[in-house]
Amino acid sequence: MLVQTRRRLLTTLALAGAAAVLRAPPAPAAEGALETTTLRLPKIPGICGAPQYVAEELLRAEGFTEVRYVDTQPPTSGPMARGAIDIGNGYASALLTAIDAGEPITVLAGLHVGCFELFAAEGIHSVSDLKGKSVAVEALGASEHLFVSVMAAHVGLDPVKDIRWIASQSPEPIELFVDGKVDAVLGFPPEPEDLRARHIGHVIVNSAADRPWSQYFCCMIGGNRNFVHAHPVATKRALRAILKAADLCVTNPAGVARRLVDGGFTSRYDCALRSLQGIPYDKWREYDAEDTLRFYALRLHEAGMIKSSPNKIIADSADWRFLDELKRELKA
Repeated sequence: MLVQTRRRLLTTLALAGAAAVLRAPPAPAAEGALETTTLRLPKIPGICGAPQYVAEELLRAEGFTEVRYVDTQPPTSGPMARGAIDIGNGYASALLTAIDAGEPITVLAGLHVGCFELFAAEGIHSVSDLKGKSVAVEALGASEHLFVSVMAAHVGLDPVKDIRWIASQSPEPIELFVDGKVDAVLGFPPEPEDLRARHIGHVIVNSAADRPWSQYFCCMIGGNRNFVHAHPVATKRALRAILKAADLCVTNPAGVARRLVDGGFTSRYDCALRSLQGIPYDKWREYDAEDTLRFYALRLHEAGMIKSSPNKIIADSADWRFLDELKRELKA
């Protein structure tokens, strides 16, 4: 216990030191007083949401005195819409389907690129080869179902008619693929690292490297619409802390990986470190978050999964003012 406590202290100090290098937040007078000092964020299984998990010290530096991580199963759009969480990361496709369904969510920024990889069995070399094949997902409408459907529609397949979807939560989709019971599965960190280590399947789409997926955010930051409207100062400061933490994932992945393990967000330091090193967390300044919403909204519309036009979604459910300000403040 003493060793673990000392290690956690050293990790916290290291991250705090790195955070200082990423510039201290402006004085409260520069933006006005926080409307609330409590912030609720999602705690989701997996690694790609690391920035929000290691942002606690940065959030406290912004003036939040109570930072709560709420255990959440993906997608986060449901708890976010209900007001169970205030701000957090979510898969772009899942946020869009929730918004299309009328959920009160506001998209604030892109978080990172490239967290998902599509694994397939021998003999399948491209998304087009999935025609007539089985793909495991947790549920129809789940994030992995949406992403694979978008990829299928992009190459001319009908995701409803051309793919056999196997929806299963127990056993999990990855287990079905490992056991050879399905032809393909979409993996999120640390799942791809585990499949590679076990030499199971091969990657036919790597969203960190393969176009067009590598040109758009896979995960974005959103907020409950009422929270964003009522708490603009808190929203901007929370977003600043999370984006600074994204920079930490690039500059200090080892420290972030250790913090994820010590915080109980994952049990595998080695997988966490490899995942952090492979995910492009440094694109939030460079890539256009609005382009991502438009791209995925068009693809989902083509696949018949949403009815709203991209322009309506962007006009009604995106707010880039905080991001635009932070890009100027937090120049690399």
